[in-house]
Amino acid sequence: MERFSHFRFAFRQTIPIMLGFLFLGTAFGLMLSDAGYHFLWAFLISMVVYAGSMQFVMVTLFTAGAGLLYTAMMTLFINGRHIFYGLSLVEKFKIMGKSYPYMVFSLTDETYSLLCRTKVPEKLSEKKIMLYMSMLNHSYWVIGSVFGGLAGQLINFDTNGIEFSMTALFIAIVIEQWHEKGNRLSILAGGISSVIFLVLLGADHFIMPSLFFTVGFRLLMKKFDLKGVKFD
Repeated sequence: MERFSHFRFAFRQTIPIMLGFLFLGTAFGLMLSDAGYHFLWAFLISMVVYAGSMQFVMVTLFTAGAGLLYTAMMTLFINGRHIFYGLSLVEKFKIMGKSYPYMVFSLTDETYSLLCRTKVPEKLSEKKIMLYMSMLNHSYWVIGSVFGGLAGQLINFDTNGIEFSMTALFIAIVIEQWHEKGNRLSILAGGISSVIFLVLLGADHFIMPSLFFTVGFRLLMKKFDLKGVKFD
């Protein structure tokens, strides 16, 4: 009964992400099927890679015959942001014992946002809630991917432009963070620096410099105590 209480609470928190992940996973499965891959590949990739936007890029890399080194570099540039925000949860994950490796593996932008803002009732275990939320989000993505892969094999779809679904999700996350956080300096810093580095370096090389700048700005905010500055 106690385990069900933890699962029920975790499920309720993940419902918004479930709706997004089922749709986005389906989009990925459709793209992979359109590229000629069996739906089982959608299951394996989403289960083992679980990299969101990078999985959409992987489809393009597969069809283009990209090499291993190039794929690894692209993965670093696209998903390197996980290194930065993941550091803030390392200590929390370490006390979770055997679940620690999975918590690190399953950390996505959406799961990170959920872990940071969810207030767990005192009668429930925060460790269990964090684990259940991470596992549920992962399962949503896998289910959506498999469904998309199967649907793509049974029905003909025009997948042009479907990769924009990940961009739309990131926009929704930023809007949610803007409404929830009193201090919006870091969001502005990230947005402005991204535009500047995009113009200077191009679409293939702007992500990492922008992340370095945003993290540095956050450190300066902490040093000079700018948390009281608000943009309402």
